[in-house]
Amino acid sequence: MNKKIFIMLANGFELIEAMAPVDVLRRAGLNVVTVSTLENTLEVESAQKVKVIADINIENMNSGEGVMVVIPGGFPGFVNLRTDEKVIKIVKEYLNDNRYVGAICGGPTILGVNNLISDYKFTCHTSVKEDMNSLNYLEGDAVIDRNLITSPGAGKSVEFGFALASVFVDEATILKVKKGMELA
Repeated sequence: MNKKIFIMLANGFELIEAMAPVDVLRRAGLNVVTVSTLENTLEVESAQKVKVIADINIENMNSGEGVMVVIPGGFPGFVNLRTDEKVIKIVKEYLNDNRYVGAICGGPTILGVNNLISDYKFTCHTSVKEDMNSLNYLEGDAVIDRNLITSPGAGKSVEFGFALASVFVDEATILKVKKGMELA
């Protein structure tokens, strides 16, 4: 698949919520691109103080090449993402174009605080439910509603990765990846 899945990274992102999906999606043969949202640098620091070198900078991102954008949680990463005008614009564009948006933990609040949640069903970390400005919260490892895929937090990061992959690859590919990861 040539279309890209963009994983947005801001300082303070949750390491496992970004990297577990990168791992699962790449094992499934998908084209994953990590994106630094920081000005003039590819180096982004996680909430756990791990420095990650992103593939590209948001300044060089062609959002038209993507089929999905992913918003990880982590504090203050998700706050940095939900207040970044470039990231908000990309998420809005993807929702409006029926392309996929994935968000985990505090990540879904980019939809709530920017009035993009509409009537989507979603899940998120319980500590940020109030920020969602919606009563359509559901419990679950991952909630898929049309082109929105959400997950509640770090402990569900691998399941989130498989939910993201499931919209692009068949069940046999998912099973092969799970077997390779000793999950099946």
